[in-house]
Amino acid sequence: MTDRAPVPEELVRRIGAIINPLPEAYEEPAWTGTRWRVGQATIAHVFGGEDQLLRITFRAEPDEVMAFEHLGSPYFRVSWGRNVVGMLLDDHTDFAELAELLVDSYCVQAPQRLVDRVDRPAAG
Repeated sequence: MTDRAPVPEELVRRIGAIINPLPEAYEEPAWTGTRWRVGQATIAHVFGGEDQLLRITFRAEPDEVMAFEHLGSPYFRVSWGRNVVGMLLDDHTDFAELAELLVDSYCVQAPQRLVDRVDRPAAG
């Protein structure tokens, strides 16, 4: 079995800087890599694959999952979990876009009382 790519600490810190300030969000080691949760719900999970590529998975609204599926690389749909999509992370990753996706993932997973505390741009 091939070893998984290690996730650079700087990448974990950068993602944590986006998610950790959200109400009641927290970071913890996952079975591989690092994940962020609110309550028992996973917001995002960053990990390295056996192919040595880095990935992050997160939640999206059902209609957005289909859109990500059709966008193709760097996005991908995972075969497990409900409304879970992923993104390959590399030197070309748009972290402003990723930040929006991670805040959206938080809002999909968090209770409404916490979502109401998140400052999000108005849609449209």
